[in-house]
Amino acid sequence: MTSVRTSAVALGRASTAGRVLLVEGVTKSFGHAPARRVFFDVSLELWPGEYIAIMGDSGTGKSTLLNLIAGLDLPDSGRILVDGEDVVAMDDAARTRLRRSRMGFVFQAFHLLPHLDVARNVGLPLALNGVRGPQAVERVRQMLEAVGLAARAHSFPRELSGGEMQRVAVARALVHRPKLVLADEPTGNLDADSAREVLQLLRAQLERDHAAGILVTHSLAAARTADRIYRLSREGLIPVTDGGAGGKP
Repeated sequence: MTSVRTSAVALGRASTAGRVLLVEGVTKSFGHAPARRVFFDVSLELWPGEYIAIMGDSGTGKSTLLNLIAGLDLPDSGRILVDGEDVVAMDDAARTRLRRSRMGFVFQAFHLLPHLDVARNVGLPLALNGVRGPQAVERVRQMLEAVGLAARAHSFPRELSGGEMQRVAVARALVHRPKLVLADEPTGNLDADSAREVLQLLRAQLERDHAAGILVTHSLAAARTADRIYRLSREGLIPVTDGGAGGKP
């Protein structure tokens, strides 16, 4: 197998208009003299509605790659474009605005604010993007209905199960209709049934919003819910052709 190079030419695209993500020739190392290379020459392209999974051993840099895409860290070399915007060339303030407006995040540890109820947790991205009042209330209501938690709108995180908390996190990630959703081990703290429900929900919501998504996971069962599976190594992203992608969790 060879490292994946999903260029616009390789995909047969006549135009890059509408592309959500371009990662091109990205290399990342940590430390000095000598530096420890995490990965080299990573390239990837995502379009609206595409949902991929990235697997790999611990320490191969899966979370690091998500951090680079989100602009939370910078590569040693290479380009990263999100919705046509050059993440590497931006200053910190511009990267923050890009994350708030065009990205959504789902984490293994949920990261819900304990002093806010479910509705206010879900509404945080709207508030950060200046959406308030009746429009925000209606968007939150729609998302809570979509994830099956309308009756829990005024509950607090401590009153929820792990599966319910992660469903709240999915609603929060998608309430502002981002172009790209990054999910870092979202089922790592869940039992099998809750994990299956969350993965089904995440995929359904991505399809509904025609958003692109990247799932980082150690679980092959979770990865198989995506359209394509890649394995990350120091040499780059390698497509997994026998992983059974595109199925139900």
